[in-house]
Amino acid sequence: NDTGANEIALWQRKAEGWPRETACDRRYDAAVTPLELGLFALAVIAGGVAAIAGFGIGSLLTPALGASIGIGAAVAVVAVPHALATATRLWALRDAIDVRILRTFGLASAAGGLGGAALQGFLASPLLSVVLGGLLILAGALELTGLNRRLSLSGGLATVAGLVAGAFGGLVGNQGGIRSAALLQAGLSPRALVATATATAILVDAARVPVYLVTSADALAANARLVVILAAGVLIGTAVGAPVLRRLPEWLFRRILALTLLLLGALLLASAAQAL
Repeated sequence: NDTGANEIALWQRKAEGWPRETACDRRYDAAVTPLELGLFALAVIAGGVAAIAGFGIGSLLTPALGASIGIGAAVAVVAVPHALATATRLWALRDAIDVRILRTFGLASAAGGLGGAALQGFLASPLLSVVLGGLLILAGALELTGLNRRLSLSGGLATVAGLVAGAFGGLVGNQGGIRSAALLQAGLSPRALVATATATAILVDAARVPVYLVTSADALAANARLVVILAAGVLIGTAVGAPVLRRLPEWLFRRILALTLLLLGALLLASAAQAL
């Protein structure tokens, strides 16, 4: 077929040292691959999940992309669409941020997350993923059963919980789930919980994305097309998910968040089991 002939001709010219690119080559290179389509669809889903639960973009996209380009490059590539979607979500929810919780839990969580991320290369272990997966499953189960209703996140406890949750999430490379799990105990409305989790996430993004732009410039340049594809997907997902959040009653929101925590915990355990 024409596509196969174009591909053969392209490789023949490259083998002969032919430097010029034809219009056929450009059309061939511009074709969207099945991998890119799959990642775009997953990005739309991840953006929608994050708009409703306050996390999910990094949790879903990083391992999926890491399978093809490596986890190190995937973390940097996903960070850019993550920051764009988080900023978009934050602007839409800016009036719902709980400043009191952000000043205690949020700032501590962001600081702990950055510290944990800096130490990830030295202390990272599949066993940490097992522990975090177990904690997320426990948090989801406690929420579904109502056994966590007596717990309250406030005052000094909020600061300590934010620091520990952030550091642990940073070490494992998955901060969003443990952050939202802790915020379930803060007595926030669905919009306030997602808004406060998002405001915390943007603090982390504001610190890490400039670092990635410098330290992972080559990986970002090599995968610029994927950055654009993923950014488009998560922004579409965010636009779709935002109206859903506004219409969710609190009891249903908490059920959805609990189930999402259970799913993320199970995925972490499965991933850790393969690495052990």
